[in-house]
Amino acid sequence: MDQYLHHLRDIKPYLNADETYLCVDGFFSKKKFINGVTNRHLHQIGRLRRDANCRYLYTGPKREKGSGNQKTYDGKVDWQDLSRFTYHHTQDGIASYSQILNHQCFKRNLKVVVLVNEKIKKNYVILFSTDQHLDAQSVVTYYKARSQIEFIFRDAKQFTGLSDAQTRDKKCLDFHFNASLTTLNLSKAEHLKTHWDTPTKPFSMTSIKACYFNTFFLEKFFSMFDLDPKHIKKSPQYTYLINYGNIAA
Repeated sequence: MDQYLHHLRDIKPYLNADETYLCVDGFFSKKKFINGVTNRHLHQIGRLRRDANCRYLYTGPKREKGSGNQKTYDGKVDWQDLSRFTYHHTQDGIASYSQILNHQCFKRNLKVVVLVNEKIKKNYVILFSTDQHLDAQSVVTYYKARSQIEFIFRDAKQFTGLSDAQTRDKKCLDFHFNASLTTLNLSKAEHLKTHWDTPTKPFSMTSIKACYFNTFFLEKFFSMFDLDPKHIKKSPQYTYLINYGNIAA
């Protein structure tokens, strides 16, 4: 955790004033990291374990003065019973609930959002934010955005050589990173252009790579066997071979 917190400390001065939310996966849902984030005046959005040890906050009447300590908590959360949570809406079979809870291990109150599969009640995901005033939909939206950003770096590492630069020069690294990410963006632009009539069709860099390889390989056949590609390219089998291995087809 120390390494990640040191990195956060180094980049904090470069963040814009309105960049206050850090979205991370469940690995970072640890007391030390959360405290490190909030100590730098940021809020963390992440995911909790399915058996997270949380308590309801007591909102009932206060005890009379002199009758003992005020009651703070009102029982442990049973994640199979969300009757005390606020229901928001159901979209695509996923119902969302939220509540402000106290996490015993973190020793702090959190805005907790539970996403439940309506078909299989036992399938649920628990998200949280250290900002108790953040609305439930924003918690979900921000957490999903984390995954989209992660996909960019994943594809760039796997397919466009993001981490393969053999240089330490700052300008050379800057050029290399831009070239890698630009190649990925151009691939996405080509995907959107090709599938303009089906904008929800998932993007797959593996499919883009397969199509380019198949095109190159077929052109190699045309050249080596001195074939006229004009009529061949009109055949449905040519399109089939171009898309062979296309996992998003």
